[in-house]
Amino acid sequence: MKVKKAVFPAAGFGTRFLPATKSSPKEMLPVVDKPVIHLAVEEALAAGMEEMIIVTGRGKQSIENYFDKAFELEYQLNKTGKKDLLKKIQEISNKTEFVYVRQKEMKGLGDAIHTAKNLVGDEPFAVILADDVIFSKKPVLKQMVEVYEKYESSVLSVMDVKKSEVSSYGIIEPSGKLTDNTFDIKDMEEKPKPEKAKSNLAIVGRYILTPKIFELLEKTKPGAKGEIQITDAIKGLLNYEKVLGYKFEGDRFDTGNKLGFIKATIYEALKRKDLKGELKKYLKEVM
Repeated sequence: MKVKKAVFPAAGFGTRFLPATKSSPKEMLPVVDKPVIHLAVEEALAAGMEEMIIVTGRGKQSIENYFDKAFELEYQLNKTGKKDLLKKIQEISNKTEFVYVRQKEMKGLGDAIHTAKNLVGDEPFAVILADDVIFSKKPVLKQMVEVYEKYESSVLSVMDVKKSEVSSYGIIEPSGKLTDNTFDIKDMEEKPKPEKAKSNLAIVGRYILTPKIFELLEKTKPGAKGEIQITDAIKGLLNYEKVLGYKFEGDRFDTGNKLGFIKATIYEALKRKDLKGELKKYLKEVM
């Protein structure tokens, strides 16, 4: 079966960006002029996704409003001849279907994904964590869909991290290479101590999963902080199916932390013709 649905967990409080996120979801924080969840949806569209399932929580109505029609604004842009801006705000809402479901309690990423079970149904699906902004020539999710279609197995995006950083990630233990960038996964562990990590290949915010994962999530016991970890459920999935790690091509920024967000914004701004020159000049002045 083709991967046609993408799940976007977006129910978290965004406490690392308080006070900004007191009234605006962290997913709506803009990298230059596009919210991070906009970038994530663009990536999903480019990978062939047909339905976007956004897992929200209390106070996240602005995400729904953002992807909805804005009749008054669109009318005004059309009336004043601002066709380019009109096209920008219409391009996503006109291309795909959005469905929303609420995660009632903050019980971890695994629980957020399980919340989408009835909307996903019995088919493979993608998961995109909008905090992980990845700039690449070929969208990372598209790269992963191609791997899935070749091997018909769940695929996790992975990247090399420093040994000192492995305790911040789910870490895979690869067994054998299928290609230079694709690995069979033997085992994995959520946030291992550096001295016990089986590799430095960390799972980052892109997954393609088979529906079997929902059964495993229902059996997964809460871990640290009472949260259900998706890594623990995928570890259980290894007992039933092959799971692959894919070392993606692209530049990844963790916009869930302030420095990563600033870096992503600068990186994107330096690609913009209208910003690049003046930004470079300014950066030289302040260095």
